[in-house]
Amino acid sequence: MAVYAIGDLQGCYDDFRRLLDKCQFNPDKDRLWLAGDLISRGPKSLDTLRYVVSLDKVVTSVLGNHDLHMLAVDAGMKTTRDPDLINILEAPDRRQLMNWLRHRPLLHHDPELRYTLVHAGIYPQWNLTQAQAYAAELHEILRADNYRDFFEHMYGDQPDRWSEDLQGWDRLRFICNSFSRMRFCSHDGRLYLEAKGPPGTQPEGFHPWYQVNDRQTREQKIIFGHWSTLGRQSANNIYALDTGCIWGGELTALRIDTAEPQYISVKCPAHREGKLK
Repeated sequence: MAVYAIGDLQGCYDDFRRLLDKCQFNPDKDRLWLAGDLISRGPKSLDTLRYVVSLDKVVTSVLGNHDLHMLAVDAGMKTTRDPDLINILEAPDRRQLMNWLRHRPLLHHDPELRYTLVHAGIYPQWNLTQAQAYAAELHEILRADNYRDFFEHMYGDQPDRWSEDLQGWDRLRFICNSFSRMRFCSHDGRLYLEAKGPPGTQPEGFHPWYQVNDRQTREQKIIFGHWSTLGRQSANNIYALDTGCIWGGELTALRIDTAEPQYISVKCPAHREGKLK
């Protein structure tokens, strides 16, 4: 059995299928880990989501910020002009697809493989046990019948620092931002969510989350996506897999069931104009 972790798909269905072919992926025996942002921006979000759902028994996917935004649109809390997302809203199987997406976790940890999968990262002041607990806290809210209430309060950059005393929507919003939007953080735990560029473009006093002093998960192997301007990285137990497929970069898989992880990539056409972000 092979296990492949793949970075942000963002609706790039054809590139996704080419990558699976290159990996010689066999759904009868292999497994897929997907780092979130399955949809949005690309040309075939509906096809991508349908195909991933069809592989449900062999797929582990975490929620990304674009997935969460799609769920907020579906819940009636936001509107969209993105034709790719509108295709999902108008699909006859919309409810099945959105229900499947809403039930995805924020974090997945495999104690046998000893890898942890998230979309953006793990807040530096949380250890793995805490991160699992906080991810489960939000996951429970998203699976509840009144999940729409969360999407009404999801958007915003505050609070920007964790405290166990945080309660209500502030607490859930911070948990959500940490797992789905985080890139830069200060050594004392303050998030900076505005910067989307590569390391070196952030304001003074902020650092890539995985370089923060005394990061509690530095001994954990963490796979994440979200950060296309960071590109492929594999150092100090972090594995960054968003290689900018949507912007004409690559779509990247990491085989993680081998003694040493193995990268496999395919070149992608630019489905969106502009720079990596």
